[in-house]
Amino acid sequence: MDAIFKRISVRKYKDRPVEPEKVEKILRAAMAAPSARNQQPWEFFVVTSKEKIQELSQCSQYASFLKDAPLAIVPCCRKTGLASPLYGEIDLSIATEHILLEAAELGLGTCWMGIAPVRERMDAVNRVLGNPENLEAFALVACGYPAEERPQQDRYDESRIHWIR
Repeated sequence: MDAIFKRISVRKYKDRPVEPEKVEKILRAAMAAPSARNQQPWEFFVVTSKEKIQELSQCSQYASFLKDAPLAIVPCCRKTGLASPLYGEIDLSIATEHILLEAAELGLGTCWMGIAPVRERMDAVNRVLGNPENLEAFALVACGYPAEERPQQDRYDESRIHWIR
C-alpha cells in the first residue's frame, strides 16, 4: 500500500470541499477496521459546518489549524454494549488510521489530533458535538485537499528490530 509511505500530517488546506463520495469511501474504510470481538465500537461525526469546525479547533491547544480545514471527522467510542470495552480505544485507533490511509489514497491530506484519553479535551469535544453520555470523543481528524506538500520522513530504524531465532 503506497499510502503508508506517502501519507504525512497536513495542517494547511485548500479552500475546497471534499466530495461526499470521497467522505463515504473514507468512512467505509474506517468501518472495515478490525475490532476486538468484532464489537465495532465506533460512530463518526462528519463536520462541514465552519462554525462547528471553529468550535472544535478550540477543544485542544494542538487543534488550532483545524479551523481552516473544510472537513473534520470525529471518531467516537460507544461506552455501552461492548463485548470488550477495554479495547475500545484500540479499535478506534485502528479505524482512525484507516481514515488517514484511505484519505491519502484519495489525494486528500489529514492530521490526527489526539483527544482521548485527556478528559478535558474529550469533554470539550463531547459538548461541541452534543454527545449523549454513552458516546465519547476519541480524536479529531482534519481532512481536505492539501495546500502543502513534503516528502514523508523515512523512519525505519533497524536498531529497533529484535530478532529471536
